[in-house]
Order: sequence, then C-alpha cells, then structure tokens
Amino acid sequence: MSGARGFDRKAVAGKFPAPEREVEILVIGAGPAGVAAALEAARDGAGVLLIDENPVGPGLMGLDTPLWYGGRYANVVRNRTAMVERMLAANPALGDAFEAGVEIELGVSCWGAFVAGPGLASLPCPLAGLADEQRSWMVGFERLIIAAGARDVAFSFEGWDQPGVMGARAFQALIQTYGAFQGRRLAILGSGELALRTALLALSQGLEIAALLEVREAVQGPSDLGEQVIGAGVDILVGCAPRRAAGGPEGVERLAVSRLDGAEERTLICDTVVEAISLTPVVELLDVAGAALRMRPSLGGYVPASPDGAATSLPGVFIAGDVVGVPGGASLSPRAGAASGRRAGQAVLASLGRTASIEPPAPAVSSFDAVAYQQAWMRALMATSAASVIICQCEAVTREALLAVRQPAYLGPSSPAMAQRDLGRLLEDGPPNPDQIKRLTRACMGPCQARRCREQVAIALAWASNQGAESLPLAGYRAPVRPLPLSVLADWREGKAMAEDWDVWFGIPTQWVPYADIGTEREGLYGDLLGEGAS
Repeated sequence: MSGARGFDRKAVAGKFPAPEREVEILVIGAGPAGVAAALEAARDGAGVLLIDENPVGPGLMGLDTPLWYGGRYANVVRNRTAMVERMLAANPALGDAFEAGVEIELGVSCWGAFVAGPGLASLPCPLAGLADEQRSWMVGFERLIIAAGARDVAFSFEGWDQPGVMGARAFQALIQTYGAFQGRRLAILGSGELALRTALLALSQGLEIAALLEVREAVQGPSDLGEQVIGAGVDILVGCAPRRAAGGPEGVERLAVSRLDGAEERTLICDTVVEAISLTPVVELLDVAGAALRMRPSLGGYVPASPDGAATSLPGVFIAGDVVGVPGGASLSPRAGAASGRRAGQAVLASLGRTASIEPPAPAVSSFDAVAYQQAWMRALMATSAASVIICQCEAVTREALLAVRQPAYLGPSSPAMAQRDLGRLLEDGPPNPDQIKRLTRACMGPCQARRCREQVAIALAWASNQGAESLPLAGYRAPVRPLPLSVLADWREGKAMAEDWDVWFGIPTQWVPYADIGTEREGLYGDLLGEGAS
C-alpha cells in the first residue's frame, strides 16, 4: 500500500489511537433525566457508564462554569469529599443506579463528542473526550445519551460584573446540591415560573427576599405560584428594571431600581441579585458533534431537532431532560425530567435491538415565548443603562463597542481599516452573524465560553438590526466545551504510527515554500529538500 498512487504516509487515516476504553452506552449528566436513562438501560443488562462533572471545583466555579455562580459559594466547595457526600445525599437515585450495575464517575466532564462525519473519517469509533482535574482521555461508545441540562440566560446592567450577581440555576445548585450558598438577602430578576420557584426555594431555606423585579406590567408566571410568593410577604415590582448594583469588597450590597415609565428610583438592600429570567438548553456538545439544532422560542432557544424527544439527527446519539427543551424558559420538574430520561433509555435499547416499549412523550406544558421574554428584558436594560455597560465580562467588551464592531479597549485603538467598520456596514452584506461579530470584537471569546453573554449579544445584534433574536443563527461551539488546563488537555498519547511521520506543516509542500518563490523556478527546490514523502 505504501507504493500505491496517491498514498500520503503523513495522513492521519488509520493512525488514530484506540480509545482508552469502550462502553456500550455513555450517559452524560447525572440529574433526574440522566440517572433515569442509565437505570432504564441497565435494567435490560446493558453496560452503562454515567458521568457528571459535579462536584466542580472552585476554579471552575470562579470561571462561572458550568453555571453562573457569581462568587456566592462558601469555602466548603474546596472540600471535594464533602461536596461528593452532599451531592450523593441530594441525589439518592445515584445509589439506585449504582446498585443496578451502572458505572458512575463524578467530577468528570465531557469536553467533546465526535461521531462519523466530514473530517472525522479517521476515527476508530464514535468517541467522547472526558477529563477530570488531572488528565484527559477518550472513551468509545455505541450509544450516547446527552442529559446536559440547561443554564441561565444572563443580562447586563451597571454593576453586574461583581460578586453577588448570579444565575438561578447556580443558586439552585448551591442550595440543593452543595449546601454551599453564601448570602442572606436576595433581589430576584424576573417573575416567570423560574423566578417564582426560585423565590419559594429561597424562602424555604430561611433566606430573605428584598423583592422580585419584572420589566413587564404583570407577573408572568403561574398565578398560584405568584400568590404563594406574595402571600409570603414578598413584593413583586412590575414595570421595573435594575439600574445599578453597588457594593464593597465582598460584592453586592444594594440594588438601585427604576420604573420604566421614568418614575421614582428606589434602592433594595441585598447581598445577592439572582437573575431568574430564563433558561436555555445546553446544546454545546450536540453542536460540536454535528447534531441538527432548531430555534424553538417556547423551549428557551435553540434545541436539538428530534422526532420524538429522544432521538437526534445523529445515529446513536440521544437526548434527555432539559437539553430537549425548557418549556417557557423554566426547568422541567424532576418527575418530568425522569420521564424524559426513561424514554431516552428505552429508545437506546430499541436502537440496539433489545426489547423495549417506549413511553409516549409528555405534551408541552407551556406555550410561553421565552425568547420574546428575553428580548423584553434586553430592551428594558438597554433603555435604563448606559451604552458603556460591559456585555462580555471576560473580554471587557462594552455594549457600545459591540454595536460599533470595535475591539475591546485593552487591545488598544483599532486600526484605521477596522475603525471604518460598523454594524451598519456589516448589515449591508446580510443579517448579523454572531460568529463574525465574535471575531471582530472578541465578545463571547473568554474563558467562561460565553455562558454569560451569548444570548444577550445575539439579542443586542437583533435589536440593532431590527430583527427578532429567533432569526439569528446560533454562534457555533467548538471543543473543548469546558475550559481545561493545557496540561490536562495535552495528556493524550499519540501512537507511534501517528508520531513518526508527523511534522509541523502536515507534509503540505507549499507550506514550506517561501511566498516569493511560489510559481517560480525555485519552487521545485523545496520538494527536493523535503524528500519524496512531501510530494
């Protein structure tokens, strides 16, 4: 074969190392949906590996990954043993899964999933990249169930970039999973189901609530939940938006609130501002794997395209729980999440040729347009805060710089050519593309991997171009979808066959030829110097 015409001994085909191990079914996410999926598959005797990145360490929490923790976690999160114990106590179904023969690995994240497709023909089998705090490795799988959940949609206002401003999902995790929330008095943004349930959770833990804020003129969540919150003596301030959060060394101490009709401003005394406006499905692994996604405003944003709420457009890849969609921008109940997980487990068994009856999907429980609600909040905050407010914390990109398509100030002044660009000129070429804006402004390019700015950047671009946010394409994800130290990601051993013919330029002769010599009589000299393997 080495003498066959067209053979490139430097190519990676046939040289990709085998994964460290292979499993029949890999389940990512050990929430109610993931555990239920693992249990359903294991009851039929399938080999199941269930992983969950929790408990995450303080380093990732400091990067607001995977959730927006806002610096409101207690020092106990540094005690990994205590966090594992609390996680197991909060999720007794993990014990049931262990007893059923499910292999469980906690504190392990999946940074990428790869299945056969363009550019991936060299893979020995479908692969998932896994990592813990020390190393990274590959696992092969026959079937993959992604139960990655949902995360908060964040919104910026003056002072939001200090400790004490956080997401509702992270607040729930610190309260219910870790028992490590460090705060006493909350202001909650939003009045939908997510915000009302967040308020009731806080009250059940003996926390104080200064008020709930709502930019619309009426409470948006279910009336029974609203009545419970109001009945507990909590104010819900409608037609209002946060103007600025102020504080000291420990973060937020008070929140200035103004009415959108220009009436009086008031101050709420609080040490935490919980943004409980909307959730959106965590689709990054699915995007990296190449699954088809579609915009579903009533389900929180972009969701996997699925014919039945379990299968995806990728053979062998299935979904469960909040990643399928969050009705109305609020999380599925644990019971609904578990039902979704069971369906995914049953669908996987059926795809493997095992006997399995698949439960019918539950009907959608909300028609509330979560994306329109997100846009309402963004419009209100743009009206009540200065253009100089930071919209991307990691890269210090202001809203003004974003809409002017300028690089962040820390990079210095823009070049004359770049200074001539603005959003208006870009729009002459077509609708705004978040990926293009990312490259020009660095918005969404920081270590939090856009978890605090992706949606609000898209909504701001949609507003500036007089479009609906649902019409903008999703900014693409890339592996690794979790911030990993290079020392961890690089802990991957190439096989001898891959390493022996490897060189910097992948054996492409033109990459070795000086630009001035391309197309001249000197070009052939470099092929002679490199040898036959480079031709």
